[in-house]
Amino acid sequence: MKTTIFTGSGTAIITPFTDSGVDFSKLEELIEFQVHNKTDAIIVCGTTGETPTMTKAEKEATIKCVVKATNERVPVIAGAGGNDTKAAIEASKYAESVGADAILSVVPYYNKPTQYGLYKHFEAIAKAVKTPIILYNVPGRTVVNLEPATTIKLAEIDNIVAIKECVLSQIAELAYAFQKNNFGIYTGDDPVFLPALAYGATGVVSVMANIIPKDTHMIHEHFIHNQIDVARELQLKTLSLIKALFIESNPAPTKMALNLMGMNVGKCRLPISEMDPKNIEVLTKEMKKYGLLK
Repeated sequence: MKTTIFTGSGTAIITPFTDSGVDFSKLEELIEFQVHNKTDAIIVCGTTGETPTMTKAEKEATIKCVVKATNERVPVIAGAGGNDTKAAIEASKYAESVGADAILSVVPYYNKPTQYGLYKHFEAIAKAVKTPIILYNVPGRTVVNLEPATTIKLAEIDNIVAIKECVLSQIAELAYAFQKNNFGIYTGDDPVFLPALAYGATGVVSVMANIIPKDTHMIHEHFIHNQIDVARELQLKTLSLIKALFIESNPAPTKMALNLMGMNVGKCRLPISEMDPKNIEVLTKEMKKYGLLK
């Protein structure tokens, strides 16, 4: 039987930086903000966490910090994938050693492996650890798509328990295939959280939850209690804000939003640049409209 890591809203947490490195005290503050606002899980060192610009030591220290700060109040999923299978195995073993509840393992980017290569990559990682693994399919960033047939085959491996799937049509296909087992399906796309739930998804790995964790959680809460109209109203309310959060490459607008809210999380690391002032105006307007700023 597969283990459900979480249901509902998992926040793809940003990584706060200073000029000298990761701001761990600020990261702890963000964890408290998330937990107190009903987030169902924390995903650390993912795309939103800017891991491509972090050193190995920074990633390890950040995962360790989040596991400790969360203190088993919600599950911690550690990003530990990559396009080098050996390095992904080492990162996964580290995440397991410090107590991560699950590992988020992204489709290898740039290399452009075949479906067979993807299967062997994830199989090798799964054999190296006992911790549950969540596959991460985001072809808009990795170029290669993890096809549903490959995911279905990978799901036969005991500790591959879920997928973060960013293609809505594939969520539907996987939900149909997994109707009779407990394989988790998470959307990685905030605007389609409710549609994904309607298809049978388990939850969302969310960017918007960085700034509206409670509302993101409540979309799922209303849905599971058959309050569909309320869930729809809340999802529709988020759409303009989500659009503003992706007006430039993630997570630049999300960090700016947190800074506008007074959380002082710092800037992104290059090559993610500072936002265009015109786009900051759009973001500010949408945050005011949502009620996040006066």
